[in-house]
Amino acid sequence: MDSSLVQQWDAPGSPFLPTIGKGTQFLVGFTLVVLGFTLFGGFALNRSFVNIPILGVPASLALAFGTVYMFCAVGVWRDRISQPSLDTVFTTLHNPSETMASAIGSVPPRPPLFRAITSSTRQIYQLLKCISFTTKAHVQITQDGIRFAVDHSRVMQGVAFLDKALFSKYALTLPDDDDSALPQFQINLAAFLEALQIFGASDAAARQAKAEAESYRSNLKNYRPDAFNHQTLGMTGTCCLLYEEDGSALGIILEETGVKTQCNMTTYLPDQPDDIPFDRDDLTFKIIMQAKWLLDGLSELAPMSPTRMTITASPTAPYLSLSSGGPVGSASVDFSSGRELLETFSVREKWTQSFKFDLIKSASEAMRIASKVSFRGDGQGVLSLQFMVEVEGGSVSFLDFRFVPYAENTLEDDEDTGSEGAEFD
Repeated sequence: MDSSLVQQWDAPGSPFLPTIGKGTQFLVGFTLVVLGFTLFGGFALNRSFVNIPILGVPASLALAFGTVYMFCAVGVWRDRISQPSLDTVFTTLHNPSETMASAIGSVPPRPPLFRAITSSTRQIYQLLKCISFTTKAHVQITQDGIRFAVDHSRVMQGVAFLDKALFSKYALTLPDDDDSALPQFQINLAAFLEALQIFGASDAAARQAKAEAESYRSNLKNYRPDAFNHQTLGMTGTCCLLYEEDGSALGIILEETGVKTQCNMTTYLPDQPDDIPFDRDDLTFKIIMQAKWLLDGLSELAPMSPTRMTITASPTAPYLSLSSGGPVGSASVDFSSGRELLETFSVREKWTQSFKFDLIKSASEAMRIASKVSFRGDGQGVLSLQFMVEVEGGSVSFLDFRFVPYAENTLEDDEDTGSEGAEFD
C-alpha cells in the first residue's frame, strides 16, 4: 500500500465510520453488560454441560463486548469534554495575539499584595492567643512585619507584632512603593486561631492547660515539646498567608506531611480606634522583672475573687506592691528591689493606681510564655506591660498591653457604697 494508515484515516474521501455510532456505544455496551450478568446468573443456577454453549459462552461474549463498548463510550465523552468550547475558539480567533501572549507567558500574572510563608505556625498561634480577649483584631501589614491590635472598651489594648524574621519568605508589593497605602483590615481573631491549629499547633499548650489545677499557676515547663510532636519527629509544616488585594479575603494555606488545607477568611473594613495614649517621656516608674514572678503574684491574689487590683510603685519599701480585696478577703504581694528579683528598678515618685482585676488577668497567657516583662506607668496613670517572648532562631517578639486606671471619683463612690452597705448589715 502506497499510503500509510494515518493518511487513509484522514482521507476526506473515505472517512472511518464505525459499525456502532459514537452516540449509541454507551447504550449498547450497557445493554450487553446487563445481558451478560443475566445469562451468567442463569448459568450459575443451572450448571451443566448442556448450558455451557447455551448460557455460559453467550454470557462471556456479552460481558466482553459490553465492557469494550463501555470503555469506548467513556473515552469518547472524555474527549468531548476536553475539547474547547465555541466561546473559547471564538475568543482565540477574535484576538489571537492576546491568546498567544498568554500562552508563551509574555504577560506575567499580577503578584499578590502580600505573601508570607513560615514554618513557625505554633509560635504565631501562641503569640496571637495572648491577645485573644476580644474577637475582632485590626491587622496592619508593614515592611517589617504584621501588627495585630485588639481593644476592649477603650480601657485595655493588646498588640502583637509578628516580625518578618518569623517568616522564611515575606513579600509586600505596594503600588508605586507608596508606604502610605499599607494594607489594613479587620478579621475574626477567634476564627484565625482555629484555622492555625488545624494541624495541632496548640497541642502542647492545650495539654498543659488541662493539667493546671489553678487558673494562674506558674510552671517553668510550660509548652515543653512532646517526644511525639511533629517538630520533634522532623515532620515540619508550613503556613502561607496570602492577601491578593484590598478588600479580598485573607488566605491561610497550611501544608503538613503532604496534606494541604486552605482557609479563606473574610476581611472587614478597618475601624480601629486610636491607641490608648501612653507618654514615654513622662514615665513615673519602670521595672523589668521575670514574667513568671508577675504570674505568681496574680496567683496569690486570685483566690480572693477580687474585682480590683491596686498597683503601687515606690522609691522606698515596699518598692512594688500588688494588693486586692474581694468578698473572701484581701491580699497583698510585695516585691523587694534586689537584682535577683527586679532586674531594672527606676521610680521617680510614688505611683498608685487601681485597675480591674479581670483585665490584668487577660494578660496571664502572655505571662506564661514570656521570659521578661517591662512594668511601666506614666504621669496620667496608664499602665503598660510589655512582654518579651523568645522564639526559635534566637530572636524575640514583643507583646504590648495598656490599661486605663479607675477614676478617683469612681473609687470614692465605691468606697462610700461599701461603707453604707456595712452599716446596713
